[in-house]
Amino acid sequence: MKIVIALLIFSLIIIFHELGHLLLAKKNGIKVVEFSVGLGPTIIGKEFGGTKYSLKLLPFGGACQMLGEDDLDDEKTITEGTFYSKSVWQRMAVILAGPFFNFILAFVLALFVTGFAGFDPAEITAVTKNSAADAAGLKKGDMIKEINGKHVSIGREVDSYFFYEGISSEAVSITYERDGEKYETVVNPVMFKKYLLGFTYNSTDAPAAIERIEPGYPMEEAGIKAGDIIVQVNGQTISSGKELNQYFTNNPLTEEKVTMVVDRNRQLITAEITPKFASENYSLGFDYNLYRVKANAFEVVKYSFVEVKYWIVTTVKNLGLLISGQLSKDDVGGAVAIVDMIGDSYEETKAVGSALDVVLQMMYISILLSANLGVMNLLPIPALDGGKFLFLVVEAIARKPLNRKVEGIVNLAGFILLMLLMVFVFFNDISRLIGR
Repeated sequence: MKIVIALLIFSLIIIFHELGHLLLAKKNGIKVVEFSVGLGPTIIGKEFGGTKYSLKLLPFGGACQMLGEDDLDDEKTITEGTFYSKSVWQRMAVILAGPFFNFILAFVLALFVTGFAGFDPAEITAVTKNSAADAAGLKKGDMIKEINGKHVSIGREVDSYFFYEGISSEAVSITYERDGEKYETVVNPVMFKKYLLGFTYNSTDAPAAIERIEPGYPMEEAGIKAGDIIVQVNGQTISSGKELNQYFTNNPLTEEKVTMVVDRNRQLITAEITPKFASENYSLGFDYNLYRVKANAFEVVKYSFVEVKYWIVTTVKNLGLLISGQLSKDDVGGAVAIVDMIGDSYEETKAVGSALDVVLQMMYISILLSANLGVMNLLPIPALDGGKFLFLVVEAIARKPLNRKVEGIVNLAGFILLMLLMVFVFFNDISRLIGR
């Protein structure tokens, strides 16, 4: 099932991308020879309006083949209706239409996701007593607006900022809103020792069920098991995952023992657990929201734009980490990894949510992938839209057409390198899945 869903998502994203090229090509009087979904031999095809629409055997990729686009003979490219017979500005529009349509698709899907599920406001959900945030005057309920001058609109942007920038000894300037008024404060991070119990749990409004016990950590040594439901910590009753999360926020783990009561098949089990020292890190001392709240009509449109912007910026930043060497080959995933990710997300959402939740989760993944494809295609790499656009920019500056044979050779070399990269990523995905 996960393969079918993945193929449907891939097809939707690719069709929209190529549709952008198709519509702008026809709008500018360029003849489109074939519009295809997939690669390889044609399974079925039909001509309509001078264009052959085809479904190919391999369910990856797609193409919008324009007349004269791949012709290496300069003399043949000036025939009316061919790609190179149009002005450089018309050709730029056609090339950029593919990635732009990916962003349009992401926005349309974001309207549905935000309309039904809402958005995640950048709200401070807890401030640790006597922490750096507490000393800076921050309080629960404050809405974060800027971090070190960078505007934030949603909780994930706060999360993203600290992920990419990190927290060090340097002061952090935070602009926040409280009761309709904006304030600015400076938070001076403090070093703290991080202790772990070694488990993950459901952090929603549902009971605090333990999802996983990490081998070699105190929870395992205490005999706690996955599936146990935490109902009390150090004498405080816990009725939900959110309450447990709030408790640990207000009472960070130290070297002192934690008395925990869990419900295992309606039998209460008490355990004393000594947290394990993990690391020393700088802390600001506050938690922020990552949960969605309902949105009104205006907020649906506004935060749909924010959603698309978030994924575009995230993709660009991840590319920066990859280029700088801060991400390894194991952090890079291709089609196999995406199919696996879609399948896992589908199964997890199906197990705990409704049919609507599953649909919204698949839409959410489609937003991510569509924005990602749009950004990737804008990279100035030969054979990609960004590479073709770069050639057109050079042509516009030089005010004369470039040598088509040279351009064709460069694009062919780029295509071969991309195919080799895809093969590498494919086998990297397979080896990672086998070793998992």
